[in-house]
This record gives sequence, structure tokens and C-alpha cells, in this order.
Amino acid sequence: MFAQFAKSDLKLPEALTDSISIYLLLAIGLKGGVTLHSAQVPGLAAKVIAVILLGASIALIAYAVLRTLRFEKLDAASLCAHYGSVSVVTYAVCIDYLAARQIAVEAYTPMFVALMEAPGIIVGVLLARLADRGPGPHPTADQSWGQVMHEVFLNKGVLLLLGGLTIGAIAGPDRLKPFFLLYNDLFKGILGLFLIALGMQAAARLKDVLPYGARLIGFGIVAPIMFGAIGVFTGSLLGLSIGGMTVLGTLAASASYIAAPTAMQVAVPQANPALGIGAALGLTFPFNIVVGVPLYHQMAKLLAA
Repeated sequence: MFAQFAKSDLKLPEALTDSISIYLLLAIGLKGGVTLHSAQVPGLAAKVIAVILLGASIALIAYAVLRTLRFEKLDAASLCAHYGSVSVVTYAVCIDYLAARQIAVEAYTPMFVALMEAPGIIVGVLLARLADRGPGPHPTADQSWGQVMHEVFLNKGVLLLLGGLTIGAIAGPDRLKPFFLLYNDLFKGILGLFLIALGMQAAARLKDVLPYGARLIGFGIVAPIMFGAIGVFTGSLLGLSIGGMTVLGTLAASASYIAAPTAMQVAVPQANPALGIGAALGLTFPFNIVVGVPLYHQMAKLLAA
């Protein structure tokens, strides 16, 4: 972020950041799948349903708060989709934070990432459909829904996460041992490189947030704390470990700046795209990286005490 504020010419090529994001998504899935290979998952169906409902509920709460803050209906619907969905990089930072402290995490948490990506976006689209009665570009319902569902369920994040999870779960640690260095040992260094790129993007996006003043800035910082607490509490109800509660809290607190902007641009072209990506990447992402993850860990420890 400092490089961006200082107007340095430092930047990473877009092709490199795309390649790194593919690596991170696949590595997260593989690591979870390898651990899942020999793990028992009691009550998995209940956890799946609860996590899906969590993502949808966060989007609904976000919409209600944003309307209370006097955001336009379509802008509120677009924003709530960003916050109902998740950030894979924030999840990766949380996993690395817990691993550095030798805190165990349930093997199936990568599945939570994939499950929570879609519900919030779908809720945002539904709310936008209910609110959209004005003039402007209106894609036909079938075309718009088809494109949105494609972006939600077949985007590279979901495919790589679920693909890696499936490969790891089927192959197991023995068959993937030759690739251990690639998906495990190199992970932290490559994640650090990706965070440099995202930090510069986050700093660049702050200019999109500032014109909206305290309303958007306050939401971008307070909302993750509120949603993180809901996520940690949900994890406690599901019987997750302290690490698992921290992860679910982090996912609930995170906001999508990849899948959601793409889907909402297709579904709600009338909404201001700078609001969602500016708040998600310029405010909530750096807040979660610096303050949020340790905060949700402390919440989890308090609930587990």
C-alpha cells in the first residue's frame, strides 16, 4: 500500500497475479483434500446447510444496514452481494496465521469457501430484481440469470477449490507426496507476493470510497466485525474447534472482490461498481488482514472458554 501512496512505479504484471491466484486456489484445495482423505466428518450435511444459510443471512443483514444508511436500493443490493460472498485470500491469510501458531483447523474448511461464495451473490441479485423498477439497461431475465449462475458456480475460484479438494481427498498424502513442496512449502512465500499486489490494488481503490464519506467507510470497517462475530458464533454452534471458528468468522467477515463484482456487473449494470469493489478491497480486506483475523481468533477463544 505504501508503494501506491508514494506513487512508486512498483507493480506486478497482471498475468503474474492471475497465475498466483490460480496457484493459491489449487493449493488451498489440495491441502484441505489431503487432510480430508483420512478424516471423519460428523454431521457434514448440517454444516453444509448452516454455512450456506450463513452466507445468505449476511447478505440480507448487510442489505438492511445499507438501506438504513440511505444507500440506493440497487447499490445496496450490489454491496450486500460482495459482503455475503467471501475472499479466498483473506481465508488463506487466516489459515497461515493459525498454522504459524500451531492451531488445528478442520480439514474441510476449504469446502466452506466454495459453499459461501454463491449464496450472498444470489441474494444480492434477488434483492436487485425486487428493487429494479426504474429506467436503464435491463438484460432479459433468462440471459442475465444464466450469465450470473455461470459466474457464481463455474468461476475459477469454485472450480479450483473444489477440484483441488477432490483430487487431494481421492489421492491422499502418499500419492501427492512428490508435490508437497509445491502446494505446501512454497505457499507462504507466494501468498506474501500476492499480498503485495493486492495491497497496491487496495490503496488504489481507496479513492473510490472517499467520496461516499463516513457511511461507506464506517460500513467497510464495522460490518466485518459484526459479521465475523456471527461467523464465530455459528462455528461454535456447529461444534468447530477454535481454529475452525476463527476460519468461519474470517470467511463471514470477508468480502468478495473477484466473483461478486463480475456477477453483479452482469446482473445489476445500473449499480455503481466502484462501491462494492472499493469497500471490499480498499477497506474490508486490509482491515481483516491487519486487525480482523487476530480479533476473530480472540472471539473464538472466548466462546470456547
